[in-house]
Amino acid sequence: MNLYRLLQQRAAAHDPVRVGLIGAGKFGSMYLSQIPRTPGMHLLGIADLNPPRAAASLRRVGWRDEQFAAPSFDSAFKHGTTCITDDSVALIANPAIDVIIDATGSPAAGIAHVMQCCEHKKHIVMVNVEADALAGPLLAKYAADAGIVYSLAYGDQPALICEMVDWARSAGFDVVAAGKGTKYLPAYHASTPDTVWGHYGFTEDTVAGGDFNAQMFNSFLDGTKSAIEMAAVANATGLTPAPNGLEFPPCGVDDLAQYLKPKSAGGLLNHRGQVEVISSVERDGSPVFRDLRWGVYVTFAADSEYVRRCFKEYGLVTDSSGEYSSMYKPFHLIGLELGISVASVALRKEATGVATAFRGDCVATAKRDLKAGEMLDGEGGFTVYGKLMPAVDSLKAGALPIGLAHKIKLLRDVPKGRAVAWSDVAFDADNTAVKFRRTMEQVFSS
Repeated sequence: MNLYRLLQQRAAAHDPVRVGLIGAGKFGSMYLSQIPRTPGMHLLGIADLNPPRAAASLRRVGWRDEQFAAPSFDSAFKHGTTCITDDSVALIANPAIDVIIDATGSPAAGIAHVMQCCEHKKHIVMVNVEADALAGPLLAKYAADAGIVYSLAYGDQPALICEMVDWARSAGFDVVAAGKGTKYLPAYHASTPDTVWGHYGFTEDTVAGGDFNAQMFNSFLDGTKSAIEMAAVANATGLTPAPNGLEFPPCGVDDLAQYLKPKSAGGLLNHRGQVEVISSVERDGSPVFRDLRWGVYVTFAADSEYVRRCFKEYGLVTDSSGEYSSMYKPFHLIGLELGISVASVALRKEATGVATAFRGDCVATAKRDLKAGEMLDGEGGFTVYGKLMPAVDSLKAGALPIGLAHKIKLLRDVPKGRAVAWSDVAFDADNTAVKFRRTMEQVFSS
C-alpha cells in the first residue's frame, strides 16, 4: 500500500525507475497512456519491430513528438525523453534500464527476452502470458538464479487472480477456487477467424471500421486464452486444474460460493483448490444474471463455526451452508494497471505473480478432424485451440503446447477433440523455443 510513496521518493531524488518496453501494441499502448502521469517513472526506450507504428501509438495516447524524439538511449537518459528502436537486444543491454516489459505476445520472443534479462540483470514484467504458459516455471527458475525478478503483469487477469489468492491465504482462509469470467459456449471451441465476428455480434461495417485482428479475437472466444491464463495461475498459486480442464460453468457473482465449491459439498468443482473459468452466458445463450465476464474471483472456506458466524454477521454472500464465501473484482484495466507491476518489481523486488512449479499446461487440441500434411496455425486459428490440462497428464500424454503449434506440419491424422502430441508433428528439435520447452519438461517431469 505504499508504492505511490516510494515512487514519489524516487521522483524527489531525481532518480526515476527507468523502464524499457518491448511491443507497443494494445497492452503496451495502454501502459504508454499512464506512465507520463506516474511520478518516479521514466520510459527510457521502446523496442518495436515497426518503430513508426510505435510512434503512432504514442501520438494516439497523447504523447507529443518531442517526448519520443530522442536519437539514442544516452540522449533519452540525459533529457528525460524516450528513444524508439527496433533493437530489443540493445534496449535490454542498456545499463540505465531497471525493468523490461515484454508485451509482444510471442512465446519464442518472450523466452529470448527473459534470457537476455538474466544475462544483463534486468527485472522483467511478462505481459506475454503466452510465453509464461509455455515455459514460465523454467523462466522463473532461471530468473531467480540470475538474481532478477520475473513477474506476471498486473492488470492482466492472471496477476489479479494471484493477488486475490494471496489476500485470502494471508488472511488465513483456505482457497477453494479462483479464476475469471468470460463469454463461453461449447460451440466456441470450433470457432475460426472466419466465424468469430458472428459470435461477437460484430457487423462487417464494425470490423471494417476498427483495428480488429480476427485470430487474436478468436483466441479469446475459442477457450485458448482462458486456458493459457489459467495455466499461468495454476503454476503461480499452487491451485490445480480439474482432470478434464476447464468446465466454464455459467455463474453470476451472487452464486460463486454456491457453485465454485467441490461436488462433495454440493458444488461443481472436481476438487478443493481448483482453477476455473465461469461463463457469462447460460448454455442456451441467454445472459447470466450479474455476470463476471470482465472480472476475477476467489472462493474460500470458513473452516470453523466462529468464522461462519462472522461471515453471517458481516453480510458476506455464502452458500446455503454458510461455509463458503467469495470475493470478486468486476473489471480488469489491462495495461492501464501495468505500472503496479513495474513499481512492485523495481521498488520492492517483488513479483505480482510468478510460477513456482509446473502444475497446469495449455495443449493444442484439434478443432476438427485434422489430416496428415496439414499445417497447424496456432492460437486462435483454424486448426487447434488451447485446452487446459494438469501438467502431469500433459507430460504423460506427450502433448504439444499451444505456444508451439504454429507453422508446424502434422505427420498423422488427429481426430477432433484430441490433444496433438509431439509425436504427431514434424518439429525442429534445434529451434530455441522448442529446446527450452523440452528442457522444462525434463526438469519438471518428476
